[in-house]
Amino acid sequence: MASLTLLTLTTPATAQDRSQSEITVTATRTPQPIDEVGQPVTVLDRDLIEQRQTVAVSDLIATTPGVTINRNGSIGSTTGIFVRGAETDQTLVLIDGVRVNDPASPGGAFNFGDLLTGNIDRIEVLRGSNSVAWGSQAVGGVVNIVSAAPTDTPTLNAAAEYGSFDTVNARANASARVGPAALSIGGSYFESDGISQAAIGTEADGYQNTTLNARADIALTDTISADLRGYYILGNLDVDGYLPDFSFGDTDETSRTEQWIGYAGLNYASSDARWAGRVAYSYFENDRRNRSPDAVTYDGYGRTERFEAQAGLQPIEPLKLVLGYEHEAPNYLATSFGTTTSGRVNIDSAFALAILSPIEPLTLTAGVRHDDHSRFGGATTFGASGAYAVGDFAIVRAAYGEGFKAPTLYQLLGDYGNPDLVPETSKSYEAGVTLFALDRAIALGGTWYTRDTQNLIGFVDCDTTIPVCAGGERPFGVYSNTRLTRAEGVEATLDLRPSNRLTLAANYTLTQSRDRTPGPTFDKRLIRRPVDVANFSIDWQSPFAVALGSTIRMVGDSFENGGNTLSTDGYAVVDIRAGIDLGDRLELYGRVENLFDAEYQTVRDYGTYPLSAYGGVRVRL
Repeated sequence: MASLTLLTLTTPATAQDRSQSEITVTATRTPQPIDEVGQPVTVLDRDLIEQRQTVAVSDLIATTPGVTINRNGSIGSTTGIFVRGAETDQTLVLIDGVRVNDPASPGGAFNFGDLLTGNIDRIEVLRGSNSVAWGSQAVGGVVNIVSAAPTDTPTLNAAAEYGSFDTVNARANASARVGPAALSIGGSYFESDGISQAAIGTEADGYQNTTLNARADIALTDTISADLRGYYILGNLDVDGYLPDFSFGDTDETSRTEQWIGYAGLNYASSDARWAGRVAYSYFENDRRNRSPDAVTYDGYGRTERFEAQAGLQPIEPLKLVLGYEHEAPNYLATSFGTTTSGRVNIDSAFALAILSPIEPLTLTAGVRHDDHSRFGGATTFGASGAYAVGDFAIVRAAYGEGFKAPTLYQLLGDYGNPDLVPETSKSYEAGVTLFALDRAIALGGTWYTRDTQNLIGFVDCDTTIPVCAGGERPFGVYSNTRLTRAEGVEATLDLRPSNRLTLAANYTLTQSRDRTPGPTFDKRLIRRPVDVANFSIDWQSPFAVALGSTIRMVGDSFENGGNTLSTDGYAVVDIRAGIDLGDRLELYGRVENLFDAEYQTVRDYGTYPLSAYGGVRVRL
């Protein structure tokens, strides 16, 4: 099957694709040239992943516009991303088409800590609210991750590296066609002594990660195919905790996370390319266990099963329709210091998207979605966008998007739960333009955006205005829809290709993320949301098979509390890298991270890596 249908089976793209335009499936759940999409999408492919030599997916995503990260220490530690100033639990994450936001975590966020680049082939980052296509949690954006795809010819890709902190990182992936089945299978292993999770600590906290991936595309007939995908992650991390004096420092705690991700789909595409459809079942399981020497500090088990049916139609040449139905059943079981809570909900959803190209330079998209939640009722979202090509010189975009995030099971049913919660909702507007010159050797882009989010769920003291508090069951507080926030800003991008050997990329994001809730924190900046972020990257391929490159990440100051009294200083980190091809099948590579040994923190009181170096080898057969 074509790589464009990795995540969803969709209608064929019969409209003329615009010159050199990348294809995305994230914006509308159908393959579509990025030039025809009204929301900005950044695509990170396998070539770029190998060029950058980045280990953690979160570190790679952090170099894209509008994204910042916070990580509680070393690779493997709890890691969240902020997209355009939204909360970390307001970004939807997909791995091979399966939603992987954790139903057992208090806010339902996906922890990027255990997600390494390994055998990942492609990452798409969509910025802006898009719940019409994806439902709950697509408030800030969507991160869509695709593992190594099957190939028709036998291939083997492998790599191994060693470096600072006694770090070992190895991966391999094999792919081939066997009769009607195209198969891909691989795995990766990462182990490191690590750094102290506590910034003041002296004891290193180690980490181990084992990841397995497998995919099969099976042609059953000329028009029917089956699609199977599996992904497995096991992470073991030493963590720090709180000492008897309540300070954060070296402890002997551990965290173990095991994730199972599965997808099985049956696809149909008509011979006249006028319609296509699929039915699929997906499964996500996340089992997290935290231990201290004398206690079970946390056990969290979350599972989400999902049934999907989608159809794509093209009734007339300029119009495509994407229609879908989804049934989702998340459940969780959590134990914290001896107290256990559990629960389950059912969510039924239907959506419709229309993509219209009345004239070749213009593409209009509009859609509506309704989600019916067995606990709080229904939520309806709308969205619309447009993209207009001004010859070969510019793309003008505009979009209106609505997002919503359903209350999590823990927020509804946990120790501090409130069954009367309603969804968080957002409305976002954006407009932008990308200018091209010299056959796209120069691309300069700018986007303005604003998003208002209301009914955010926060933790508050109980009072008589909250029904669940009336009986005294919540003496320590309760979750409630109390917060309002606003994020607005601009994103600027510059891509240069002065020659086939030299590429330069830069982006700058200015985001004002502020609390609009009446009270003492009104108009204060949201925690861990810097105003200014900039990224620069340069890569040069010499005539002598030697490649050199560097990435610079600059992040402004941020605050650690809602009152904006605790600040975290901004920082700049410089990485350099090199590679040399020894023929068509073998490459040696190496990098130095944090070249100038900058001292910084992404989360207050948590450590970050000092100057470190790594080297390795890649094999392609």
